[in-house]
Amino acid sequence: MTNETLTAEPFLSGLFFGECPRWHDGRLWYSDFFDHAVCSVAPDGERRVEVAFDGEPAGLGWLPDGRLLVNSRLDRAIMRREDDGTLVRHGDLTPWATWHANDMVVASNGQAYAGNFGFDLDGLYDGSVEASAIAPASLVRVDPDGTSSEAAADLAFPNGTVISEDGATLVIAESMGGRLTAFDRAADGTLTNRREWAAPPGLAPDGICLCADGSIWVSNALAPECVRVAEGGEVLERVVTSQNCYACMLGDDDRRTLYLITAPDSHAAKARAARHGAIEKARTTVPGAGLP
Repeated sequence: MTNETLTAEPFLSGLFFGECPRWHDGRLWYSDFFDHAVCSVAPDGERRVEVAFDGEPAGLGWLPDGRLLVNSRLDRAIMRREDDGTLVRHGDLTPWATWHANDMVVASNGQAYAGNFGFDLDGLYDGSVEASAIAPASLVRVDPDGTSSEAAADLAFPNGTVISEDGATLVIAESMGGRLTAFDRAADGTLTNRREWAAPPGLAPDGICLCADGSIWVSNALAPECVRVAEGGEVLERVVTSQNCYACMLGDDDRRTLYLITAPDSHAAKARAARHGAIEKARTTVPGAGLP
């Protein structure tokens, strides 16, 4: 059914600012920037801390051997959790990352694609920097051996990213550009054939997740909603949340429960002041697919 509107229900409260949810081993994993932790929660609401993080964790993913990768916002680096639980530096996002590290997707061969803000977003919002500071950013690829390279340039705040089931297409949300951008992805991880995938009006695309029919759920950082969009921009479904929606992930055994990360505001000073962040959920009809 097209143009259906659903209302999310509460699931988990008490977050500062959650981000980058991932469905992994029967649990929803997520980062909480200002709780300095990577956590997971079971479908029944049982929550645990997976990684106590010295810094601000963001994008999550796993290498083929099961080791966890965490995009470290302030370090502009990807950290790797070893089998004994220790965290080591996996790869650097510099010199291409020019501000805080952000979301990330890890391909099935272990190649990580990590975004960054590109400029001081909080400073823009509070007036401490001018609009002229807005600058494009790069998507950085870190290979399993830790080698870094620039995967794509001139992206308007590269954010949530998905890879198709066959690994041949990568789609990334450009939050400041109001669009989703697709690339062909070669066997060696190279991205080519850049093109606009969709640009629905009124959206600041943040976190995204892929559906089995090729559509994409898009969190709208400007509003309390998440929308399912077809290639070309048609809005197929909409979920209304209680607060602005910053990330989403399809989970549960049938991959049909849409988990939604929400918060009153993304400004760091406001988000870290109180635990008003939450995870909400809604049952959908089209299961998740691809990565993350």
